[in-house]
Amino acid sequence: MKIKIGLLTVASFMVLSTSCKKEEGEGGSASITGYVHVTDYNASFVIVQGEYPGMDKDVYIKYGDDIGEGDRTRTGPDGRFEFKYLREGTYTLYVYSDDTTLSGTSVVSKIVEITDKKQKLDAGTFEIKKD
Repeated sequence: MKIKIGLLTVASFMVLSTSCKKEEGEGGSASITGYVHVTDYNASFVIVQGEYPGMDKDVYIKYGDDIGEGDRTRTGPDGRFEFKYLREGTYTLYVYSDDTTLSGTSVVSKIVEITDKKQKLDAGTFEIKKD
């Protein structure tokens, strides 16, 4: 009987250890911070009218190879943002910026990697334009 219990315990451990691999995303102890800086142009994008922190801007995160956005946060009055409770893995952060193309917007993105489960990663500055 002890042999059967031992085998069952080993089999249970193998199933649990292979099914517990965590993909990128929420559920960890790491975080990513960053800053959004706005350069305000006139309508023709020729003259700079001002520069300031990107207050109340949407910042998006994609987990690993996911196709769509994983989550969204907004910047504070100082242009700073934070995504908390992340696991180790690769993330794509992005914000939208005005531009002179036909669509009128472009994506400013950065790929970052969390390599430690308690890492506090600074993604740096996202430069966006506004008309």
